[in-house]
Amino acid sequence: MNFRPRERPEPEINLIPFIDVLLVVLIFLMLSTSYSKFTELQVKLPAADAEQLRDYPKEVIVAVSSDGRYMVNQTLVDGRGIEPLGAALTQAAKAGKDSVIIISADASATHQAVIIVMEAARRHGMTQITFATQGTARSGAR
Repeated sequence: MNFRPRERPEPEINLIPFIDVLLVVLIFLMLSTSYSKFTELQVKLPAADAEQLRDYPKEVIVAVSSDGRYMVNQTLVDGRGIEPLGAALTQAAKAGKDSVIIISADASATHQAVIIVMEAARRHGMTQITFATQGTARSGAR
């Protein structure tokens, strides 16, 4: 009879299958995760800190409303296309092609509405374009 106690093998923890499962789960999560899109961001434009605007004698101010209507030097433009806007720009430009177009767009106006103003100015030879912004609260504290 053998009365000696048997030596029990020391239990081992095998980590390789555990690591394999974790890597598979990690790869699955990386492939199935949908990232937030830029269109879902809430962006409020425009605002900038700048010095007071100088009075340009040859400026043409184009206001773009949030619903896509245009005003050139406080005169409402009939139509929302490039041609009616270009005709209004040409009529308002006292300095001709040297006039400075100042686009004052609403913060919620579409980019397409602003691009139409830029395209109308380009087609009529006016290349000096700038954007009007409102100052932030920080600039008033100076």
